[in-house]
Amino acid sequence: MRTNPVKTRLAQGETVFGTMIFEFLSPGLPRMLANSGADFVFYDLEHSGFTIEEMKTQFALCAGVGVIPLARPPGKDYQFTSRLLDVGAFGMLYQMVESAEEAEELVRWNRYPPAGMRGAIFGGAHDDYTGGDIADKVEAAMGRTFTTVLIETQAGLENIDAIMAVDGIDAAHLGHADMSLSMGIPGQFDHPDLQRAVDTIADTASRHGKVAATLAPTPEWGHDFMERGYRMISYSHDMALVTDALSAGINALKRT
Repeated sequence: MRTNPVKTRLAQGETVFGTMIFEFLSPGLPRMLANSGADFVFYDLEHSGFTIEEMKTQFALCAGVGVIPLARPPGKDYQFTSRLLDVGAFGMLYQMVESAEEAEELVRWNRYPPAGMRGAIFGGAHDDYTGGDIADKVEAAMGRTFTTVLIETQAGLENIDAIMAVDGIDAAHLGHADMSLSMGIPGQFDHPDLQRAVDTIADTASRHGKVAATLAPTPEWGHDFMERGYRMISYSHDMALVTDALSAGINALKRT
């Protein structure tokens, strides 16, 4: 089975970069991501209309270009996790995780028995339709799966120390928009309370030997996050990248 170089590099203390996809899928997308220098991509199924079949195609295309495909499921349900992993996702991004008990259950969904409850299918998409020893495949699959929890509510922030202590949770992902809503300061990303949350997530993840992850809408935000300890950076998302690039070009043409 293929390994997960993003997980390996993060374990070695490196910083990795990618983006999030909410809207646009095409056969050429993974190649464009690779050509742009992306190490990974988060496909968002929570806020999009993406189907499992579309994800299966995208994950296969990612395999051909070395981009690591990760997925945010439509919701926190075992069936979403199992299907996305079985069609080739290398990890999951779970929304609004608020307790250690919840995190422990999510880890169980990502692991085969006896450590977890993931159902078995081998010789399929996730192991590239290959044969081989099942015990070796189980070990490889659990070793490469990257489990990330979104800390995006006050409850999650209050319990982050216990959440990060859970074995099998690899990263804490800041959800700055939802966090601002939870705090009653919608969109006030420079508010001191939200800024403290940014540091709390990074500091707590580091203390537990885990990764702090986030989406950075601009390079300036990204540099700030990295200086504060974030090592998994999604640079913007497809809708903003297209809109920002197109509007910048058209506005520049109008000024000439």
